[in-house]
Amino acid sequence: MTSGRVTVYFAALLARTEDGWEASDTELDDVETLSDLADLAREASPDEDTVLVLIEQEDAWFGVVRVDGEEDPRIYVSDAAAAARSSYGEILLTDELLGRDPDDGDVLDALDLDGTEDGESDEDDDDAEESAGTAGAADVPHGPVGDALILDDLGVSEKELRLMSRDAVTEIAESLGASETLETVR
Repeated sequence: MTSGRVTVYFAALLARTEDGWEASDTELDDVETLSDLADLAREASPDEDTVLVLIEQEDAWFGVVRVDGEEDPRIYVSDAAAAARSSYGEILLTDELLGRDPDDGDVLDALDLDGTEDGESDEDDDDAEESAGTAGAADVPHGPVGDALILDDLGVSEKELRLMSRDAVTEIAESLGASETLETVR
């Protein structure tokens, strides 16, 4: 709860099978990385079929992660800046997705030094840590990032995906012919 307001997330897995789409809701509390999320998706489809992880936060943003067998996951996020303020969004916003080189940072910034060797006080070090934390958020663009063709072969074009906003997860499910299936876990 933040400022008297509860942030509502919804996350579901849609696995494509020979019989159509199967849905399951999912808890992301134990998911800390994109790799964890991809493993969770792969567990939903023992036959290595396509699995979609659909995540939405109220009216702020939505994300789609597509896992096809052992291939690397494909990701689309509707609003990177909004997702960056979310713990679930942070899972999806990898350096690769944002076009950042993980080795770009200053090598000294990565070291865990308390600054006392240089005569700096611990208070100065705390200020530096705070400003470093906000610098990463400034790198995140407003608007969509990722693979906008993620659902193209499933009937949702890039243009349609980019136009989705408020009820995107439901719209995606409808386009896939899986709206009734998704509603069973909503």
